[in-house]
Amino acid sequence: MRLVFMGTPDSAVPTLGRCVEDGHEVLAVWTQPDRPAGRGNRLKASPVKEYALSKGLTIHQPAKIKTEEALSLFTAREFDAAVVVAYGRILPPAFLRAPRRGCVNVHFSLLPKYRGAAPVNWAIVRGEAVTGVTTMLIDEGLDTGPVLLQRPTPIGEDETAPRLLERLSHDGAGLLSETLARLDEIEPRPQRDEDATLAPMLRREDGLIDWSLDASDIERRVRGFQPWPNAHTLYAGRRLVVWRATPAGLNTSGATTSETKRPGEVVEARGDELAVACGDGTALRIQELQLEGKQRVSARDFINGTRLRSGERFG
Repeated sequence: MRLVFMGTPDSAVPTLGRCVEDGHEVLAVWTQPDRPAGRGNRLKASPVKEYALSKGLTIHQPAKIKTEEALSLFTAREFDAAVVVAYGRILPPAFLRAPRRGCVNVHFSLLPKYRGAAPVNWAIVRGEAVTGVTTMLIDEGLDTGPVLLQRPTPIGEDETAPRLLERLSHDGAGLLSETLARLDEIEPRPQRDEDATLAPMLRREDGLIDWSLDASDIERRVRGFQPWPNAHTLYAGRRLVVWRATPAGLNTSGATTSETKRPGEVVEARGDELAVACGDGTALRIQELQLEGKQRVSARDFINGTRLRSGERFG
């Protein structure tokens, strides 16, 4: 099949690789322009571009796609389908009409659940036990097109968003391979809008910890808001990121009575044990954290380095 591939981050690379391995003719790879990164602010190519360069594929990186120039570039050669995985731009209607078989998207949720920019993060934060990948035909809505195939997978109890996304990226590559192989026989299924949920783009303030929440809710945010914006709080006027934690009952953390403990109050800080009071009589036991401007460290090293004591408060 003659394809145009559109994608940008690491999570899109396995699908592009599978298209190449399956023998499809990838006429061009569209990806976002190089962006400044690192201390030197040097331009850095996207992971998809780096892979495409290694395979000698034609690469296009228009800064804007809602232009006549971009459309002319997209339609310069006839092709069967566009494969889209986290490209980072909404395709204009003229783009959607250009491929003979349409634009096929790999989305990292079981649509219509978690339509939007951050489905993996929000599935973890909202406590889903199962998620998955979907291939769909793109229409003019936000992840509203008809579904082609789906593949579910359980979410691990301690799985972070980056680890889950890595798994789903490989599942998505396999599902896309099957989708293209069976494209003639698959009957697209309209989505049920009444079952839809949204996964909006993450904001920095989403990661700010509300210590009045149950510890289980906070722990899911610790895992779900990685690698950005991270679950964070304040300590001594500086941003403090929590990287790894487990929920517990407040009384198991060394506290004597839950009534005297305010949300955000450190109820234990000795040895490897760092516990913080949360809502509903729960506590968050923190194993790994990072103070602004410092390295990521264990609870023991943080306690020793800051001289943290019970009764101090985060937030």
